[in-house]
Amino acid sequence: MPSLAPPNPGRGSAHQLKHTTTNPDGYVANVAAWRTALAEATRAGYMPGAGATKDLLSLTTGEELVRALETTEWGRPLALGTVVDEAIASKQMIPLQVFLTASQSIYRSPWMIQPWQVFSWGLKQLGLGGGRSGEDQLPVGRFVLLSNVEECAKTILGRISPTDAVDQIYTREMFSAEFARSLNGTSDLSESDLGIILTHLSRDEARVVHDGHTIRFLRPGETASAISEQDRTIASLKTLIQSHELQIAHLSTRIDELSTKARTSLNTHNNRTAALAALRSKKQAEGALSARADTLAQLHGVLDSIRQAADHVALVKVMQSSTGVLRSLHSQVGDVQRMEDVVAELREEMEEVGEVAAALTEGARGDDVDEDEVDAELRLLEREAEAKEVSGKEEKKKKKKQGVEEGMEEQVSRLNRLSLEEQAEPEPEPEPEPEPKAGPSQEAAERIEAS
Repeated sequence: MPSLAPPNPGRGSAHQLKHTTTNPDGYVANVAAWRTALAEATRAGYMPGAGATKDLLSLTTGEELVRALETTEWGRPLALGTVVDEAIASKQMIPLQVFLTASQSIYRSPWMIQPWQVFSWGLKQLGLGGGRSGEDQLPVGRFVLLSNVEECAKTILGRISPTDAVDQIYTREMFSAEFARSLNGTSDLSESDLGIILTHLSRDEARVVHDGHTIRFLRPGETASAISEQDRTIASLKTLIQSHELQIAHLSTRIDELSTKARTSLNTHNNRTAALAALRSKKQAEGALSARADTLAQLHGVLDSIRQAADHVALVKVMQSSTGVLRSLHSQVGDVQRMEDVVAELREEMEEVGEVAAALTEGARGDDVDEDEVDAELRLLEREAEAKEVSGKEEKKKKKKQGVEEGMEEQVSRLNRLSLEEQAEPEPEPEPEPEPKAGPSQEAAERIEAS
């Protein structure tokens, strides 16, 4: 087992644990850290147990535990007795026999302080309760670690089918094989751990009933009942199915080995006799395998029939309870004549309410109103509204016509301005015509005249 260093090692931790009044925060922190460390180390399978198998749900205290926690660097753990005392007082550690024999749930019954705890506390107050080298007196015994038990129970209940009643029935051996590693995944629960977890699930959680051999899980809210012969039969049938499945797996492996042996004897060693013997054994194993497979199929068929019948029973129970509910409701309602009377009374009351409302409305309206004057005033208001509407339409037409006329005047004015501007512009002067060039005959005449 690996050495475990204390959360706050050294003699200073013992001094801090003992002097609760001078350093209460440190005292509480050290106790909580030690308690958590002890629970986690036990859960991991590091703590020494009462037998060869490590207990994961209980801790055995004594000199062996102190030696297991002792380290070369920090020495022996001090004030371990105080840690155990505080854990017992807070019900985080419960003596094993007290836990197993309690008649009521540990969550309901008041915790009874043991006489040795009172005596030990008195000695400590007088300064006489320490062990050797200033250590506290460590109680010797086996204590259930409640945090580990609750964690294990939570894991197991999370794996149970809430609907199939047949799958909720186990033998103790099947339960052990199915949930042995529910706490840490690597270490199996010991036989003592199985007794602890079954006691917790049945008494404290009210989710299991068992008789030591057969175990049945209960649905949340289901009333507990004793293990019946039907439960034992289903558990035995499931055990038989599991046994046949293991036999079939073994026979399949045996057949493969005999086939390999026959082939090796003939091909490698040229031993025909050994090959024939292996083949005969193989044929016998195949016959046994076929018989086991047929029996397993029949057992599965029986189990499926039981499962279907259990579903029918559950359905019938629900229908019976539903019938009782309907009968109770019908008794409250009464027969058809009573319903007709109730409806008639309701109709009369509703008619009376309508008459009262009509009377109230008539009274609110009054009798001195002249309807002719009201009609004449309404017609006058209608004529005024019509006159306003006609006047509005004419005003819109007038504004629209005025806008069109103003637009036309603007266009005419713009055209007049354009005409005046065109008349004021001067006419361009004509360009001079170019003089004609002299031809060849003219040039000759000029030369003759000059001579």
